[in-house]
Amino acid sequence: MLTSRLLRSRTGSAAVAGSATVLLAGAGPLAATPAQAAPRPCPGAGAGDPARCAQVTGIDPGSALVMRTAPDYGSTPVARWGNGQWLEANCWTTGDPDADGHGYRYWMKVSTGSSSGYVNDWYLDAGGPGIWKSQIPQC
Repeated sequence: MLTSRLLRSRTGSAAVAGSATVLLAGAGPLAATPAQAAPRPCPGAGAGDPARCAQVTGIDPGSALVMRTAPDYGSTPVARWGNGQWLEANCWTTGDPDADGHGYRYWMKVSTGSSSGYVNDWYLDAGGPGIWKSQIPQC
């Protein structure tokens, strides 16, 4: 599901996002790197809709990407997302390095229909700062 702002213009986007999750479930392990893919229009976006989305990737089976209230691992968890989940990237900032020890400090403030918070960009297929800084504003 996408942000409530997006839901007004995107009927059926939850079904599209759910389909993307199902398709990725059998795709095997995904290696997370900030250089994969790039932000793209959110599922179900209409022509001219500026919202940009990315998918969660590289999360180990049985694990989840934890959305937090601030860009650090000590902040309150808001929600948990698995591989394939679409998140709208609202803005970016810096914070704690990624949990897997790569030293990657970029975080995205993201949202869905039910929550918003921060996730480390290492676990999104947003393409890294050289790609998304031109599309997503700094927080």
